Amino acid sequence: MFNPQYQITNNILKNIGQIEAAKEVIADAPLLPLWEKQFREDAIVRTAHHGTHVEGNQLNFTEAKNVLHGMDVIGRPRDVQEVINYRKTLSLIEDEFDRQVERITEALIKKIHKVVIANILPEEETGIYRTKSVIIRNSQTWEVTFRPPESIEVPFLMREFVYWLNKATDEEVHPVIKAGIAHHEVVRIHPFIDGNGRIARAMSTLILYLGNYDIRKFFSLEEYYDQDPISYYNFLQKGSVGDTTSWLEYFTLGVSIEFNRIKQKILKLSKDQTLKSRLGGKQIFLTERQVKVIEYIQQIGFLQNQSFKEIVKDVSEDTVLRDLKELVDHGIIRKVGKTKAARYVMV
Repeated sequence: MFNPQYQITNNILKNIGQIEAAKEVIADAPLLPLWEKQFREDAIVRTAHHGTHVEGNQLNFTEAKNVLHGMDVIGRPRDVQEVINYRKTLSLIEDEFDRQVERITEALIKKIHKVVIANILPEEETGIYRTKSVIIRNSQTWEVTFRPPESIEVPFLMREFVYWLNKATDEEVHPVIKAGIAHHEVVRIHPFIDGNGRIARAMSTLILYLGNYDIRKFFSLEEYYDQDPISYYNFLQKGSVGDTTSWLEYFTLGVSIEFNRIKQKILKLSKDQTLKSRLGGKQIFLTERQVKVIEYIQQIGFLQNQSFKEIVKDVSEDTVLRDLKELVDHGIIRKVGKTKAARYVMV
């Protein structure tokens, strides 16, 4: 029976506390951009690039972005295919989340593997547990750093792991802890001949989504791992000796850092903590121009007509005035004075 060994340390509690606080701010933010799609697309590009780069993909961020936008890039065919597959994997995860899948099954994990490794492994090796022994080597020194379980053990280990995953409720195991354990266990078992790291990261993201920690799909944990891949792999390896406490401290810290980064992005639009009460609890969605107006007023203190061109270009003054009127009508800003010298300030 799979029974993960770990301790809830002060560091883990602190990280989860920060995650909860950031999640609440993002969920309750009174001002949100209409261009949420842009935030999500940015998260997708960061996830697809860093989630493959951490494993040795040679495409840089711009090249990966161009691949996802359907542009031709010069690079190894496998590198291009990995980025394409990671994007499709994220789409699959979102589909499963949207239909609120109740259980994570072995069939779903194999389905994810087929997408992760499509056109990279032979068809007969996709969505199939490995039948060979594997070893993990240091990419620089070539020394053996980890020996996953023998292939004959994989079906049993995966069955036990999936049983625990579905049996452990959110009340028993916090969703962030569960996501971290799932990430580590998939890497430890190494159920497939290739693509295990990408599947582990995809699984942890899906578990966060299903545990109501999707935060509008703005986040990318992969960027955290790729910033210091040596630490990422070292913490994974430490957890493989039996106790995953140090890994969970590392994992929850990464979630905390990323959630707080998004919180700060949202708070730039909603610095006034009393704003939501003044708006009657409503969430107001803003255009990109209106976001720039608010950020300008928050930074400078006021906005006058002659400053319009500093904020938005290639639009008429009448268009900006309409944007300002909507913000006034919503009670977000107010107009002081009636002439062209009038100022717009935060309410």
